[in-house]
Amino acid sequence: MWVPSLCAELVTGAMEERGLNSSPYTRCLQVVCYLRSAGMRTAILLLVSAFFLASARGQSSATSSNEVQIHFERALGALKAGAPAKATKEFLKVLALDPRNAEAYADLGVVAFLQRDYLHASSYLSKALAIDPSLMKTQALLGICEMKLGDSSALTLLQGSFSKLQDRSLRTQVGMALASLYYRQGALDRAASVSRILVDLNPDNLNVLLMAQRIYYDLAYETMNKLAVLGPGSAQMQELIAERLVNAGDLKDAIQHYRRALAIDPSLDGVHFELGEAIFQLAPSNSQNQAAARQEFETAERAEGDTAAIECELGEIAFRQSNLTDAYAHYHRAFQMDPGGEQANLGLGKVLIMGGKLREAIPYLKLAARIDPLSSAAHYQLAEAYERLNLPEAAKKEFQLFKDVKTTKDRVKALYNEMSTKPRPQVLGKDGPAVPQ
Repeated sequence: MWVPSLCAELVTGAMEERGLNSSPYTRCLQVVCYLRSAGMRTAILLLVSAFFLASARGQSSATSSNEVQIHFERALGALKAGAPAKATKEFLKVLALDPRNAEAYADLGVVAFLQRDYLHASSYLSKALAIDPSLMKTQALLGICEMKLGDSSALTLLQGSFSKLQDRSLRTQVGMALASLYYRQGALDRAASVSRILVDLNPDNLNVLLMAQRIYYDLAYETMNKLAVLGPGSAQMQELIAERLVNAGDLKDAIQHYRRALAIDPSLDGVHFELGEAIFQLAPSNSQNQAAARQEFETAERAEGDTAAIECELGEIAFRQSNLTDAYAHYHRAFQMDPGGEQANLGLGKVLIMGGKLREAIPYLKLAARIDPLSSAAHYQLAEAYERLNLPEAAKKEFQLFKDVKTTKDRVKALYNEMSTKPRPQVLGKDGPAVPQ
């Protein structure tokens, strides 16, 4: 092992000492002459042999590299032509020339993956990753393959690649796989964390939305069950029951449970406001309900401080009582606290239209519609303002948007009613369920 090292030292020393030029052949001849003059014939033979062997290897490497490139180009052409089998053959030829070509292994893995041949894909991708661990896309695809194959290593691979991927489509695939694994393991908090990222990345992807809904639904029930076990008679449990009843449209029973919650704990945060909302929504035009709701809102304001939400509710009560001065004051206060609030902008628009200030109302209503494109009230108020300003085209457009939004909301409401439909009670006979009674 000392001979090549010695030759290298001699070559380097000779070049430094003589200042030889940069041509490899000229350098070799000059060093040979130098070594001959020093009487080192064995070193000369070794040096010359090593030089020409290296030169031959360089020429062979260049030829091999050209062939590898040719096979890669043929493979890509085959893939574009929809011939994966031909592409696979070309990638294998690359590996015959260069057995440690990570790119060829990764490409073979992708071809197999796209054909849903996860077993072979996993083998190829693993070899590519063993050669070059920095291949994040390869790691991501391998994680999906291992998940399909039921391999426990899938979780580590998916976790390691998810946050590092830049390609949205692949990151979505990996995120869906990762959230699914967490969901199966019962790690709902981790699944929810991933699903939030996916929803932000793909806000209109139906598969992403369905998975997120499933995870959030189960997470809500998991926490509800825990609350029921730890505090079945607590104020928090009564508040939760009330919220469920509100969502189901049963405001009357919800009010009773809100009041039970306050009886148990009068200082429970947010309950006075929620109770006021339920009372007001039960009969918005009823003066007694308006007075009772206002009392709850004012109690919430004293106990927890003023908020834009409280001001909007007080503004709506004043508006229904035709007290435009107080209504404007409350809505304007809400707008100052939260200029991006849809209810504050909508409320100001309504009050200004009622007061005949149509042009002043339009900017607030436009902002409300931009904040919430599904605000049918904002589109309706805009249509009314444009019509009264003798702008028929603008009015027609907003009225059509109002109808479209209303149709959409009616459809969604029907779907919710369908989901919440309960089966009619059945009378059990000796042979099982009988005809519903």
